[in-house]
Amino acid sequence: MSDSNKTDFTNPSSFILLGIPGLEAAHIWISISFCTMYAIAVLGNFIILFIVKTEASLHGSMYYFLCMLAITDLLLSTAIVPKMLSNFWFNSREIDFSACLTQMYFIHCFLMMESGILVAMAFDRYVAICDPLRHSTILTNSVISKIGLAVVMRGIMLVLPYPFLARQWPYCRTNIISQTYCEHMAVVKLTCGDTHVSRYYSLFMVFCVKGLDMIFIAVSYTQILRAIFSLPTKDALLKTLGTCSSHLCSILAFYIPLRFSSLTHRFGHNVPLHFHVLIANVYLLVPPMLHPIIYGVRTKQIWGRVPWIFTHKGT
Repeated sequence: MSDSNKTDFTNPSSFILLGIPGLEAAHIWISISFCTMYAIAVLGNFIILFIVKTEASLHGSMYYFLCMLAITDLLLSTAIVPKMLSNFWFNSREIDFSACLTQMYFIHCFLMMESGILVAMAFDRYVAICDPLRHSTILTNSVISKIGLAVVMRGIMLVLPYPFLARQWPYCRTNIISQTYCEHMAVVKLTCGDTHVSRYYSLFMVFCVKGLDMIFIAVSYTQILRAIFSLPTKDALLKTLGTCSSHLCSILAFYIPLRFSSLTHRFGHNVPLHFHVLIANVYLLVPPMLHPIIYGVRTKQIWGRVPWIFTHKGT
């Protein structure tokens, strides 16, 4: 490591993103996989947005929340992939200090929004199945707009301390980040000051905020499953269960890698670095790619419109 990377400094002018340490020889092949996932995510989520916008029958709460999820997925993946690919393809590893903090903020902000949207979707399914007669009166367009605004504001406000705290720290170890993007805990590890406040706040975000989201979703689906299995006929049971399966798959695709990455980052000291970095990328790239596939395949109203997009000849 060069002396320039060990020089004492309070605010570095830039950081160096190493990519995936230990797998440098495979960066090109890994980048092709990541680029493919990003392309699928962009195409799939734009298709979801286009179908919901053009199909009047889909103008309901479930699909409005799905559009919010699609927009968040597009923003989340775009916040990480372009810089990552420039690193892999053009060896452009340097990122400005302010740009790094900005990227860190938006990544965690969009993750927080996505978690909130999944909670909103669980609430929508709960009302639709457990109290169907009041669904349209409870989840009006006004209420949906307020929920969406609350989700956005929650993400914006709760993640604000991350970059503000990071800007105050003294950096006197190195400016090298063993990651493909500016992840919060990876930046924390570069400081030589007291970061207890930031670490405790990060744990609060993981276990209290996102943990409460998971508890709320679990409670909602417990009630949903109880209602489903009390249905009088098998056909009604299977049909209702089918409407929830896509959302359950979406929840698992988001929370399982997220929770695994978060725990290994804090407690998995024996986990190889390259494995941790790969998981940290998977939980950001895989859900945006899987969500449009899950909802497109499992939702007849959306899947039935996909061929029309590619075959319709507009006048």
